[in-house]
Amino acid sequence: MEATVTKRWLLARLYEPEQTIVDCRFTLGKPEAGRESYEQEHIPGAVYLDLELDLSSPVEEHGGRHPLPDPQLLAARLSKLGIGNDSRIVAYDDESGMNAARLWWLLHYLGHEQVYILEGGFSTWKAEKFPVTDHQPVRVPSSFQASVQPQMLVDVDKVRQVSANMEPSASAVGLSAVLIDSRAHERFLGLEETLDKKAGHIPGAFNFFWKETQNEDGSYKSAEELQEHFSELDKDAEIIVYCGSGVTACPNVLALEKAGYRNVRLYAGSWSDWISYEGNAIAVREE
Repeated sequence: MEATVTKRWLLARLYEPEQTIVDCRFTLGKPEAGRESYEQEHIPGAVYLDLELDLSSPVEEHGGRHPLPDPQLLAARLSKLGIGNDSRIVAYDDESGMNAARLWWLLHYLGHEQVYILEGGFSTWKAEKFPVTDHQPVRVPSSFQASVQPQMLVDVDKVRQVSANMEPSASAVGLSAVLIDSRAHERFLGLEETLDKKAGHIPGAFNFFWKETQNEDGSYKSAEELQEHFSELDKDAEIIVYCGSGVTACPNVLALEKAGYRNVRLYAGSWSDWISYEGNAIAVREE
């Protein structure tokens, strides 16, 4: 099954007991906005998970702006919401799927495969007259047991190693390990930076803006289109994906896997972690 589901697919299964719908709406700089939107209206049966309170851990000196949550704490939160290891989870947001993809990635990291993203998000769901409500469901607690998959991650030391071995190049063809920067091109080049203290990118990285993996309606492009999009990357290469804080990298991870890449790993701390180390080099132009 695809990693995404359509609105009509979800509508037909809206009240199936083995399913939990998760509202992941969140606005950077307005931390209360997502929950307030959820309380005002949401897809029937949906519960809410907050990007910073639930899907991240507190910010420290290193680890980036959205450090990964403690696996056991997240498992306990999921259990409290009635999510168990047999649950099917459908996540949505209103931010082109980036927060929903964070949950998608985290659940895979915890060893849970039955998780999907609603194409188009909440606004298109509502615009097409699908049902919404302000009723918050009462959930019977379940038991979610985490089975952490450490191979899905890389740390800053691994990124340093890959960066040091990457010669400035116009092409990723033939490289055995590749760094992918998921941010907008202006941020990649260091021409603008509104979120982090330093501008630029990790030396040797290639820029694949995460939104270019999607169609205008918020659905992901087909596997064939994504294969063309990532065509300069070798299928056998180790692909390390990062962004500003490890959130918008997740849609790129999903797109790469949909395109058939199987050795895709996340640098969760991403750019905001990289620049927290004084000795790390910074590039401010395309190699």
